[in-house]
Amino acid sequence: MSNSLVIRYAQWIIRMRWLVVALTLATLVLAGLGFKNFDFKSDYRIFFSEENPELVAFDEMQDTYSKADNVMFVIRPKQGSVFTNQTLASIEWLTEEAWQTPLSTRVDSITNFQYTYAEDDDLIVENLVLSPDDLTAEELQKIGDIATSEPLLLNRLISQDRQTTAVNVTVQMPDDPQTMKEKTAVMKVAGFARDLAQQLREKDPNLEVRITGMVMMNVSFPEATQNDLMSLLPLMGFVVVPIFMWFMVRTVSGVFASLLLNAFSIVAAWGIFFWLGGYLTGPAMSTPIVILTMGVADAVHILVTFLQQLRRGDSKEQAMVESLRINMQPVFLTSLTTVIGFLSMNASDVPPLHDFGNIIAIGVTLAFVFSVTFLPAIMMILPVKVSAKEPKAYHWMDNLGDWVINKRRILLPSVALLSVGAMAFIPNNQLNDEFVKYFSEEVPFRADTDFTSEHLTGIYNIFVAVKTGESNGVSDPAYLKTLERFVDTAKTWPEVRHVESITHIMKRLNKNMHGDDPSWNRLPEQKDLAAQYLLLYEMSLPQGLDLTNQINLDKSAARVGLTLYNLSSNELLDLEVRVREWFATNAPQYNIDAASSNLMFAHIGERNIKSSLGGTAIALILISGILMVALRSVKLGVLSLIPNLLPATIAFGLWGLLVANVGMGLSVVFGMTLGIVVDDTVHFLSKYLRARREKGLSPEDAVRYAFQTVGMALTVTTIVLVAGFYIMTLSTFTMNSEMGMMTAMTIAIALIVDFLLLPPLLIKLEEKQHAKETHNSRLADNTAA
Repeated sequence: MSNSLVIRYAQWIIRMRWLVVALTLATLVLAGLGFKNFDFKSDYRIFFSEENPELVAFDEMQDTYSKADNVMFVIRPKQGSVFTNQTLASIEWLTEEAWQTPLSTRVDSITNFQYTYAEDDDLIVENLVLSPDDLTAEELQKIGDIATSEPLLLNRLISQDRQTTAVNVTVQMPDDPQTMKEKTAVMKVAGFARDLAQQLREKDPNLEVRITGMVMMNVSFPEATQNDLMSLLPLMGFVVVPIFMWFMVRTVSGVFASLLLNAFSIVAAWGIFFWLGGYLTGPAMSTPIVILTMGVADAVHILVTFLQQLRRGDSKEQAMVESLRINMQPVFLTSLTTVIGFLSMNASDVPPLHDFGNIIAIGVTLAFVFSVTFLPAIMMILPVKVSAKEPKAYHWMDNLGDWVINKRRILLPSVALLSVGAMAFIPNNQLNDEFVKYFSEEVPFRADTDFTSEHLTGIYNIFVAVKTGESNGVSDPAYLKTLERFVDTAKTWPEVRHVESITHIMKRLNKNMHGDDPSWNRLPEQKDLAAQYLLLYEMSLPQGLDLTNQINLDKSAARVGLTLYNLSSNELLDLEVRVREWFATNAPQYNIDAASSNLMFAHIGERNIKSSLGGTAIALILISGILMVALRSVKLGVLSLIPNLLPATIAFGLWGLLVANVGMGLSVVFGMTLGIVVDDTVHFLSKYLRARREKGLSPEDAVRYAFQTVGMALTVTTIVLVAGFYIMTLSTFTMNSEMGMMTAMTIAIALIVDFLLLPPLLIKLEEKQHAKETHNSRLADNTAA
């Protein structure tokens, strides 16, 4: 856009200031109407696209067997063991009450475990615990011995030390595309479970009661992120931004106008997103903080130049016209590159990260539009008081510019060497997602899950469906022996805490049908006999406690459940490979499916990194091309790649040195920050080129001019950006906190690179050209003389 066109535009904005403000408010109201479509998606499935192969496999297994969504009440007596009259009575009460949980389909506990034994020629199937208040000490001891020797209970519903037990409630969540209906169901189940747990605590004060399970994880997503929004956004909007804006502009009207601008951007961005049919997710809840942080940058550059011109004696109108003339191109470019960076997140395999990037892209676009429309208009209306002298901090930039120029021959190799040294640690980074650790330890779900893992069982699992290919094939002795060999092998793996298999029931039934003779605690050797045992047992089971959680409808396949210790993504993927390799080697005649929510998260991390790299590459090409055109210099466009790429690579190197674990949120940081770090480069280069082309300054003096005119603005905007993203590290949602930390590191490093490396590079690149220009100028002067 030419200077004359920008000047005419600025004059029109100033002349039509009231109309511009009115149109801005009308736009805000129209966008805000989108809030009528407000929706929040809390299911962990939001992290996966409908085509995700692990989600497809998991859904197929869920459709075949019982659902895996659950609420688990974990109970530990403060005094005594689980096997006392009072504690067993409380567990029996909880088991009965838990059937009232909305959408519940099954309740499992040690009290209603279907214990089988022989009585004469009959098979007796009944609850393990009957009339707990009347049990004698000997009966309590016997029940404890049975429970801790039963493979289906030990390390699943009862601990080896008999100090901790659980009541597990399986729920059937609605498969409904209306997310609000699903959210309501999750809230109802979780609310009922919390009320029931509190009732139990009041009924039996000796019990410590914790709640975990997939339903509690689902409800923790909106609760954690809503808590962040209510605490972190006010901290950013009412403390951090106003303080730094005041430091920069020293005028109440400027601070007020910039805060108003950013509030408008946030509200309008969310409203437009809802108009487009979007819904909020955990990551998307942090977008107001990012939009507020990003929106400050545009306002700072326009207001700083505006105030500088006022100090030089310009009228308000003249100062704003000059500010827009100087800043329109760089502000537009920085907004465009930032939008491209955040839109690159759409290449991710994680849909919530698409929403995160898209909302911020909308917000940054609106912030730019409001910065060049509403901000100039409102500043013409509001009173502006400005001191005659520039703040002393501005003179620091003069000194810094001189120091960088004088030390350029040392800075260039030093910064390059330090950068290479930091990047050497990038290979230390390892993909290490644990979905439970998406929440900080202060979140109740995380604390209760950690308690469960320490005292009873794991929440991580893999389900393996082993298919025979024929109806009633699960009764085949050869098939059952294969399952038994796999179960015995899996129990030896250090990652496995508990194994659930139909073979445990078949061996117990065989023993029962032989007078409870322990020597018959083995699998039946005849298919017909095994089928009869299974049928007899199923007919004896009460409603809700059938075998659909282990055997499919036509009995052609059985599901083995592996409960695991807390594992990283890589460890989980290695275990999946080991499972598949075992069947490929030892039982190739059977087809298997392996699935679980944990496997879904393990695979998405690796896939997300690969897809995000593609998005980053596209963003890099687009941004580089835009800079070459805007700067009218292929040479400087190529040069800009160095300060634009170095910050993220250095940050990942430092992360590899200090942390080394990379989660899902970090996989998109490179592309996301690429558009942000370009801002500093664009503003510095635009001022440098203005000095070279319009003022005819030497490379050294042009660098000084860039430091003088934009150095302090870049410093303050960087501080605000770093503070904004650092505030995200206070989030109880780990994906947001890690993303915030890495982004803050990257932005801080970007300013250092732009101040200490870019100026020496510019001088080095152009000193020969300048010397040639000077020589030619002297020749021309001599010739003229």
